[in-house]
Amino acid sequence: MDRPPRLASLVASNSDILAALGAAGWVVAADDHSDASGLESAVRVGLDLDIDIPALVATRPDLVLASLSVPGQERVVRGVRDAGLNVLVLDPVSVEDTLADIRIIGDAIGLSTRAEAVAASLDAELDTLRLTFPAPPRVLVEWWPRPIIVATRESWVTELLERLGAVNALGGRPGRSSPVTLDEVRAARPDLIVCSWCGAKRLRPELIEARGLGVPVVAIHESGLGRPGPRLIEGARHLHTALSALPVGAL
Repeated sequence: MDRPPRLASLVASNSDILAALGAAGWVVAADDHSDASGLESAVRVGLDLDIDIPALVATRPDLVLASLSVPGQERVVRGVRDAGLNVLVLDPVSVEDTLADIRIIGDAIGLSTRAEAVAASLDAELDTLRLTFPAPPRVLVEWWPRPIIVATRESWVTELLERLGAVNALGGRPGRSSPVTLDEVRAARPDLIVCSWCGAKRLRPELIEARGLGVPVVAIHESGLGRPGPRLIEGARHLHTALSALPVGAL
């Protein structure tokens, strides 16, 4: 191919990866949630779970990037394939998967060297953010308030917390995320609760504090925790600061 590939991104995490690789200008179509810089000329083709397939087809992408990190996108992927488009489907459940996906996308679009540098930089900075505690703090990451939905075992959040010296307070619960009751939150004995509501226009950690658990609450935008891509480092930095301030005390 004697020109850059025409790309379509159906989820924000993949758009963030493309932007980090310097390929945002190659994106001809993107979902409505993607907010990475450089997508100004991309045609918006709907929400990640409600992609306008005819509008996507009309942009003539050489490659469509999808991700099962958004629950329910399997249906969208079927529609894209049925339309005859070439689609790359990612399915990260860990930080290691995320690093691998950066490399996979780089390889797919001819930017392998850049992708290796982005992945290596993310990996190296995570090492610098690790803290040591007498006992690992238990952290609960809340994706939604009503019902309460939290990150569970098969979430990149679990490994991210481990890289920082903490543990997912509900890391023993199966699945990527799960609705829980307030009693179950209490039984998980979190030392820290993170308000990272997906799709919320405004985070309101005071609503979590009002539940009366007596646990510190911090707000971290979902772009830093809810997207398995290079912006996880933003969430990791915020978590590092919050963990450092806990009364359990880092060594």
